[in-house]
Amino acid sequence: MKILVSDKLAHEGVELLKNAGHEVVEAWDEPKEDLPNIIGDCDAIVVRSATKVRGELLDAGKNLKVIGRAGIGLDNVDLETAKARGIVVRNTPTATTQTVAELTMGLMLCTVRDIVRGTTGLREGKWEKKQLKGYELYKKTLGVIGAGRIGLAVADRARGFGMEILCYDPYTKPEGYNNVDLETLLKQSDFLTLHLPLTPETKHMISDAQFAIMKEGVRIVDAARGGVIDEEALYKAMTSNKVASCALDVFETEPPGDNKLLTLPNLICTPHIGAQTFEGQLRAGIMVAEAVNEELAKL
Repeated sequence: MKILVSDKLAHEGVELLKNAGHEVVEAWDEPKEDLPNIIGDCDAIVVRSATKVRGELLDAGKNLKVIGRAGIGLDNVDLETAKARGIVVRNTPTATTQTVAELTMGLMLCTVRDIVRGTTGLREGKWEKKQLKGYELYKKTLGVIGAGRIGLAVADRARGFGMEILCYDPYTKPEGYNNVDLETLLKQSDFLTLHLPLTPETKHMISDAQFAIMKEGVRIVDAARGGVIDEEALYKAMTSNKVASCALDVFETEPPGDNKLLTLPNLICTPHIGAQTFEGQLRAGIMVAEAVNEELAKL
């Protein structure tokens, strides 16, 4: 069958598709607006996060049977339309668990130890040893919002730092953790980390009302999805010192452009690199290729 790979995929994944006898169209260098002209006779499409499988592109995929997403989030796929048309959607929920969890811990450390400011200052000829007095993670309370694979991987690592863990997830209550309601978690946590998809239910779930009940000087990490935090409310909370520091790997609009959050000295940010490790992308490429091959073999 014919498979369109529209975002860069690990070479090993592409080879798995080819070795299964499929024709693979390697189109990751093609402009996204040209993809509707390419997808027409394709049986499957494999994407990461850049390609949006909805609207014109999905309409043009008249022959589509399978959508493969190398990654976890499916907010770039129109799941309702795909289901209505009988198109199978497969992702790789376990491929980058370690990758995202490790970045989360790195960002958390940056919120308390001025690693970025220290690096920048040295490059500018400054020696700010006395000014850069930070805080420990040890004995602090970490609130994990979203107790899925990544959330629990972060919790496990945070325990290694001696942190106390609170978990909130309306769909699961993992054993061995202190599972609480959201209000309790927000009131008691020194640090918050978010690990949940962007859905109508989760959009702006952290906004003015939630910031109001948090501890003064709380620190926040979001390496999940932009839009879960209301950025306008976050800006107000950060400029009032309710939020001492925040680390974002994701934004409501990406790239964020002239987002005023970027002007704040207490913001640490990265360009949505949560899944960007060689190991994570290798696993994702292989897993999505295996999933797509499996589904096409059923036809």
